[in-house]
Amino acid sequence: MSEAELLAHARSGDRDAFGSLIAPYQAELQLHCYRMLGSLHDAEDITQEVLVRAWTHLPAFDGRSSIRTWLHRIATNRCLTRRSRVRPELPVASVPVPPAPNASDIQVVALQPYPDVLLDGVSAVGPDAVYELRESISLAFLTVIQLLPPRQRVVLLLRDVLGFSAAETAEVLDASPAAVNSGLQRARAALAPHQTSGRLVETARRPDGATERSLLQRYLAAWHANNVPGLLALLREDALLTMPPFPAAYRGRAAIGEFLRVVPAGGQLDRITLIPTRANLQPAVAAYVHEQDGQGMSGYGVMVLSLGEKDIVEITGFADPELLLDFGLPTYRER
Repeated sequence: MSEAELLAHARSGDRDAFGSLIAPYQAELQLHCYRMLGSLHDAEDITQEVLVRAWTHLPAFDGRSSIRTWLHRIATNRCLTRRSRVRPELPVASVPVPPAPNASDIQVVALQPYPDVLLDGVSAVGPDAVYELRESISLAFLTVIQLLPPRQRVVLLLRDVLGFSAAETAEVLDASPAAVNSGLQRARAALAPHQTSGRLVETARRPDGATERSLLQRYLAAWHANNVPGLLALLREDALLTMPPFPAAYRGRAAIGEFLRVVPAGGQLDRITLIPTRANLQPAVAAYVHEQDGQGMSGYGVMVLSLGEKDIVEITGFADPELLLDFGLPTYRER
């Protein structure tokens, strides 16, 4: 059945037709909301709100724009008025956190990781897109675009990530194509410094599959052996460790080594078991802390490893046990 036929059936009250009509866009909508807000949970909530609103207002859809543009208009407007629910505190306050004087230039924003399994339904975008999916879902890119004014962020995402035309973007924002092009120029100018000397350059090159697997296996082995020097050997000399939304950032092997010797489980890394997973198209690990009675392990959070060609460029830790549920993992495991 064609999209026009599905639309006609949906307008007559056929919910199955409506489901088929919006199915090709649902994963893309959720990912768009995630890029806008940096929060998976907010993105899930807004996507459901968008679908309810689209069903309710479908009889008023005049067909002047495509279904895709119309849905993104609803989603974008909800994102622009949404206040993120990403938790503002980090639940490791009982552990003294070493200072990080060498990374004061790093801006840490509130983010959540995005499980790779949710990317399975994302289709390729049009030829006008500037960024590949792996670039536009990286934590470095998401951090940088969160620093843009919201409407500039929208324009950049619609034009350069999703491949919308200036006219389609203007339809979403109820603006003129000239205003859209002007906003895009400003957004690109704001990103330019990060693309020439900042984090977007550091994470641009990816390793081949064998190198990625080797780095992850060596990381797991060193961690479970409480081998901090072994972990540091896997890092680029100027690697970065952050824990959104905690504001501190640790740049370089020495600072990261001091952090690892003090913070995770009081520096006893072997008290934390890491389970491989994937997030933001990068290797990641789910972390579980061994209970004192030795009977089980409680969820600690998720770490995402951003890789360069040969080494680990960034470690981003999310100390929130509830995130494990997003990866289909329990918050408690029997040993």
